[in-house]
Amino acid sequence: MAAPTAKKLPAPKPKAASRRSSGPRRPGRPSGSAAGPEQRNRLLDTALNLFARYGIADTPLSAIAREAGVTPAMLHYYFKTRDQLLDVLIDERIQPRRAEIGKTFDVHAGDPVTVITRLAERLMQTATEHPWFPGLWMREVFSDNGLLRQRMVKRYGRLHHQATIDCLTQWQAEGRINPDIEPSLLFMSIFGLTVVPLVATKSWGKDVPGMTLSAADIARHAVALISHGITPCK
Repeated sequence: MAAPTAKKLPAPKPKAASRRSSGPRRPGRPSGSAAGPEQRNRLLDTALNLFARYGIADTPLSAIAREAGVTPAMLHYYFKTRDQLLDVLIDERIQPRRAEIGKTFDVHAGDPVTVITRLAERLMQTATEHPWFPGLWMREVFSDNGLLRQRMVKRYGRLHHQATIDCLTQWQAEGRINPDIEPSLLFMSIFGLTVVPLVATKSWGKDVPGMTLSAADIARHAVALISHGITPCK
């Protein structure tokens, strides 16, 4: 899947005249900005939003620092390289979301319909609570050259993904789900039936007054399509 058309980062603001240097900066945290967990979290939030909007390859660390209102030296204090920043984002922000979504296969392993229903609901919850999730996944996981996907595979491998496929394949062998379903496409299919409409319907209110669909409405629609297709329920 090709990545969405790349947006251009806003041009940097003109730099003010630099002050005369009073000597080399001492090692440690740069002065002039608040530091600590709050600052670090703000930098992570900014990076996620910019990566989702413009793509990882087109978002230099300097743009993240500028958007967050800190100096490049302050960003460098927390994250020396883009790879280090990506690893922290994966470990602290992305992998916990993936683990939470994947729990549905452990908790409801004996009930495929419940698993699919909960999966759709958790995807909607994640996309609603974390606005960066839809754009980041479309650009950096489902696209041909997704840097985030490559980094996640390098860091965590494919065992979780393969376990999901194995579970679906076993259900097919037991006659519990449609044998024509392609296990490797189920997650992407549910994503397309839930998260994509959630993003699209945000602008519907402007075009069609009075038309509103909640996250629960979209999840119910997705589960109905996956469970029964367009055949009337008997």
